[in-house]
Amino acid sequence: MSKIIRIGTRDSELALWQAHTVQHKLEELGYDTTLIPIKSTGDQVLDKPLYELGITGIFTKTLDVAMLKGQIDIAVHSMKDVPTQLPKGIVQVAVLERAITNDILVHKGADFLEAEEPSTIATGSLRRKAQWLHKYPHHQVVDLRGNVNTRLLKLIENDWSGAIFAQAGLQRIKLLPKDALILDWMVPAPAQGAMVVVAQQSDDFSKEALHKLNHSDSEIATGIEREFLRTLEGGCTAPIGALAQIKDQKVYFEGVLFSLDGKEKIGVEKNIPLSKAKGFGQACAKEVLEKGGDKLMEALRNENSAIH
Repeated sequence: MSKIIRIGTRDSELALWQAHTVQHKLEELGYDTTLIPIKSTGDQVLDKPLYELGITGIFTKTLDVAMLKGQIDIAVHSMKDVPTQLPKGIVQVAVLERAITNDILVHKGADFLEAEEPSTIATGSLRRKAQWLHKYPHHQVVDLRGNVNTRLLKLIENDWSGAIFAQAGLQRIKLLPKDALILDWMVPAPAQGAMVVVAQQSDDFSKEALHKLNHSDSEIATGIEREFLRTLEGGCTAPIGALAQIKDQKVYFEGVLFSLDGKEKIGVEKNIPLSKAKGFGQACAKEVLEKGGDKLMEALRNENSAIH
């Protein structure tokens, strides 16, 4: 049986770039496809921080509903936006080869980093905010929401010193400024820089097509990071960073958990043979919890419920 694979995507420039990438790869393999852009709640509600909306899958929920209603066959996501628990009936099928994982600072002149005066940095991410305040406690961090293009425009319009973005996102749509600073000290979000494609569990045709796009090392590395996140029980409501890298048949992992103000940091750095990678993310998370991460996560949950 042959069919046209309907590819669901958010309608932002970056999301469309990602969906077109998957479309080209499938068409190169001989499959017929069509793109179906859908506006997500996360793109529509721009006046509240992500964690206040109370949904970890805010950018994926609309596509999940469209898939379960039979309006689309597959959906392409930035993997870091996808909840670690997928809805019943939807499965992860392909992780594409991962792009660069770094966060970057887009700025209006970097001299302020050496100054003792307070500066203002913008980001909608608790993880980026906590790590920035850990390094620059005298700075102020303000909330920044919207798609990449909207956030860049807001940076121009406001008197902020800079804003933090994922390097991969800006590179993909050719908006990376030449003078952007790579924040190599900032631990990225779990699965940052990776694209994932999901399908209905019952859709064997689409799953067979997508399996051909899967990049094994990227799947393993992001799986470890998301297992770390899931074990800590953190969605958008906790400042958690994780990065697994595979080199020479070994997995090198760094994971961090911060307090919202950046003052507390609990981290883990380990490596393990690739052949023993199963359960590695969970083991690293348990180490963080035993170092006091359990108390910190409880405090974060209490702070979050106070916001709601």
